[in-house]
Amino acid sequence: MHGDFLSRVHIGLDYFDASINRMAAWMIGGWNMLRALLLALLEPIDQLRRLELAGDTTGRLALLEETKGLPFGAVWDYYCLRQGVPVGYAFMDAIRDYERRVLAERG
Repeated sequence: MHGDFLSRVHIGLDYFDASINRMAAWMIGGWNMLRALLLALLEPIDQLRRLELAGDTTGRLALLEETKGLPFGAVWDYYCLRQGVPVGYAFMDAIRDYERRVLAERG
């Protein structure tokens, strides 16, 4: 991760959006924060630094572009499976169930 600052990072999240249910916003926002951290942790920062220090800006650009095709999605899906949570868009089933069971009774 850039600068090895992970131990000094504090993450604050705010999900208020009156147009959708708050539980869905909280869940989607939290998952995407974790995905962003995973993406940062998968970035080949040591190799990028070496290219930068060597003045190889072409190599750095090529590597940055190559990282866009890394199997981030597969790693995330595996993480979700290991955690016992829905993979991919399947989390929407849990949100829809919550809306039917809990939010409908409030309405």
